[in-house]
Amino acid sequence: MALVRYGTATGRWVLLATVLGSSLAFIDATVVNIALPKIGDSLGADAAGLQWTVNGYGLSLAALVLLGGALGDRYGRRRIFQLGVAWFAASSLLCGLAPTTELLIAARVLQGMGGALLTPGALAILEASFVREDRSRAIGAWSGLAGIGGALGPFLGGWLVQVADWRLIFLINVPLALLVLAVTARHVPESRDTTVEGRGVDLAGVLTGAAGLGGLTYGFTAWPVRGPGSPAVLVSLAVGVAGLIAFVLVERRVAHPMLPLDVFASRAFSAANIVTFLVYAANGGVFFLVVLNLQVVAGFPPLAAGIAMLPITVLMLLLSARAGMLAQRIGPRIPMTVGPLVCAAALAWLSGIGPGASYWVDVLPPVMLFGLGLAMLVAPLTATALGALGDARAGIASGVNNAVARAAGLLSVAVLPLAAGIGSGSLTDPAALHPTYRTALLISAALMVVGAVVAAVFVPRRLHPATPEAAGTPRSPVQSFCDPAAPPRHPQPERV
Repeated sequence: MALVRYGTATGRWVLLATVLGSSLAFIDATVVNIALPKIGDSLGADAAGLQWTVNGYGLSLAALVLLGGALGDRYGRRRIFQLGVAWFAASSLLCGLAPTTELLIAARVLQGMGGALLTPGALAILEASFVREDRSRAIGAWSGLAGIGGALGPFLGGWLVQVADWRLIFLINVPLALLVLAVTARHVPESRDTTVEGRGVDLAGVLTGAAGLGGLTYGFTAWPVRGPGSPAVLVSLAVGVAGLIAFVLVERRVAHPMLPLDVFASRAFSAANIVTFLVYAANGGVFFLVVLNLQVVAGFPPLAAGIAMLPITVLMLLLSARAGMLAQRIGPRIPMTVGPLVCAAALAWLSGIGPGASYWVDVLPPVMLFGLGLAMLVAPLTATALGALGDARAGIASGVNNAVARAAGLLSVAVLPLAAGIGSGSLTDPAALHPTYRTALLISAALMVVGAVVAAVFVPRRLHPATPEAAGTPRSPVQSFCDPAAPPRHPQPERV
């Protein structure tokens, strides 16, 4: 099937399928936070149960999203995307019907698995379906439209919980997923990487990566309550470190790795993922703590706290596609440098929100500034991460970038309160949360500044995507890092 153009009927259908599919995962990454008190009352869940209601989803999503990208390259990006959407719908139904906390947590873990299949597939479909000159614009439109899910999560959750029942935040996914499946089956072209056919699945990489992320997440989450000397904390952190080391060793030695380490020979790809980790670690803290602080410290009701972040959605929707087009003209370095600096200034401003804060004076201006910075940053960052490796490895590129972003957000929610000095205090106690919130947002601002520095130094002025016409001999990782002008060769994907 021929590549599609942005602005055509087929292009709009492809965008609709990928945006709605991604939004399913984005919404559920944030929407549950606002409903936790109601879930606790309904199911009799304790603090640990509520914590793992959130972390179970994030952990399985972060641990398996890389596998989802690799499976899409191997078995067909549309096919794996459809499998992920159907899996997500079924597990959402289980969440909505769960009679106990334990079953809800198990269903949330299954939800994360479905999200790990559909999320990298959406981006890989865009990269493989659109003509090259339209990809940055398409990814920019996806960034703005699909970003609605993450930004609207607290608002949607607050509204559903306030006017109806917490179970609807899960049940609403089912009809949306059916719509995505119908559009995808009719309008989205299939593509795959023919060079990986016949290879097995890297189970050792999946298991060691999951152990690494799971150990670190549990250890840092338990640290404030149990203390750094607790055997559970020490063992969990040790398992996490050992798991990540084992993951790297496995990926170096296995015949067909889930994460081919040679992808980091691309200077643009490596730099984009470092920036991704720093930026999304900051974002994870922001979207977790700002809404919480507005309710606990500033006294906003849940619905008002969710609406407070809505300008970010609007700005992403209006500006992301234009930012993608601008980056295509001037190169990714400038927007990837300026965007995080704008976000850092906004976070320093947001850190001042305290008791009696006014939405119009203390919240809206920095929220709009933060949305402007994200709109400048996200589309060029995503396009650079995906475009640096070429069409044939779009699934791997998408999987790596998603895994980095998810892991950064997951770890930041676990580490930021600890780094900000929460100790054994409570995140629902205004006296304990207020100083923690301020310090955590200043740390997030610092992460944004470091991300800007990395982009300014290591992201190339122009992205030179890998194409089959790029002649030349194979290059070592050192050559590729020092001189990104001549990328490695990769075959084009087969279209079926």
